[in-house]
Amino acid sequence: MSQQAATPSSLRALGWIVTLAGLGINLALGVLYTWSVISKAIPPEWGWSETARSLPYSIAVLLFSLMMVPGGRIQDRFGPRTAATLGGILVGLGFILSSFTTSPVGWMVGFGILVGSGIGFAYSAPIPAAVKWFPPQQTGMISGIVVSGFGLASLYAAPLTQALIGALGISGTVLVLGIAFLAIIVGLAQLLILPPPEYRALIASTGSPQASGSTSASLSPEFSPGEVLRSPSFYMMWFMYACGAGAGLMIISKLASIGEVQAGLKLGFVLVAALALGNGLGRVITGILSDYIGRQRTLLGCFIFQAVLIGLLSTITKDSPLAHPVVMCLISALIGANFGANLALFPAAAKDYYGLKHFGANYGMLFTAYGVGGFSLALAAGRLYDVYQSYTPSYLLAGALLIAAAVCTVLLPKPKKIGLAA
Repeated sequence: MSQQAATPSSLRALGWIVTLAGLGINLALGVLYTWSVISKAIPPEWGWSETARSLPYSIAVLLFSLMMVPGGRIQDRFGPRTAATLGGILVGLGFILSSFTTSPVGWMVGFGILVGSGIGFAYSAPIPAAVKWFPPQQTGMISGIVVSGFGLASLYAAPLTQALIGALGISGTVLVLGIAFLAIIVGLAQLLILPPPEYRALIASTGSPQASGSTSASLSPEFSPGEVLRSPSFYMMWFMYACGAGAGLMIISKLASIGEVQAGLKLGFVLVAALALGNGLGRVITGILSDYIGRQRTLLGCFIFQAVLIGLLSTITKDSPLAHPVVMCLISALIGANFGANLALFPAAAKDYYGLKHFGANYGMLFTAYGVGGFSLALAAGRLYDVYQSYTPSYLLAGALLIAAAVCTVLLPKPKKIGLAA
């Protein structure tokens, strides 16, 4: 059945297929979370230092955020299938290349550059592809569903990798993962199709594919990347994203150690699993909530709630009644949920503010805040502990950043088109 001959209800069903394909792609892109298991399993005979063990992952995270910009431009110009297919090929080739080397440089190129770049390209495609099938009133929900896959991925990626390493060794495991995820991502990428222009116009103007009314292309003004960069609201939103994501990652990167050092509980994997569950579900829940009460109110609530949670975490000691496995898992899940909210709410806000025409490139530019904030503040958490032998400075810094983000949320203005033509 062609899209032209399809009914609105059948096209909406096709939109859900695109959404679930995007969810699947993000579940696969969570292969990034395999690094903690891989790096731990690297044998002494490879001769890697601790710094060398951290570099492939650090490079991958940085390239992930930076490659969202060209990936978004490819998505905008050539379509989501092209961007996601290219990303899947790079991810697969990066793992396959890494399987044939034991040198840090080889892994920096394979896992760091190729996998990191591939994740950036592939991650840029599912959200714009999916949200174009649904009315503006469901942007938060659809964004949350699509990105929840990346948050939930660590629930399977780490245990799967651990089991494979036990059976196949590191090189065999990485080769299998490379082939598998190349096939999965590239295969699902072919389902990322765009709706017919008349269907997009109808749902954008009416909020329902069955309703009648105006067929204007979008309720949001369309901003080109150049116009976005000339808008003060972009830099305020970028700062908010860097604070929210960075503060979350700052605590998350040390959460297992915090549980052991402060609470005296050796719950590393359990805390990480609780965090992952909260991370994934939090993206869906806050995305839906933002459709009802607005992005800014939801972001404000998440920033304040996260600051309260971090303040609560700072009071826990081994003798505290809060130093209980159930309590620590609950706090971990809620911190994960508030962190994950950033990944659902900021793409939805970017679409609300800057439109869909250049969504890939515009959100790609905004997403660099995630990379900069996460990279610098996670590193800061380690350095602060080395200096003070305490997590208190990290708590104070994270809390201050979250309060600053909350203030910016209240002050955030709607952008105005100036200077450049879209």
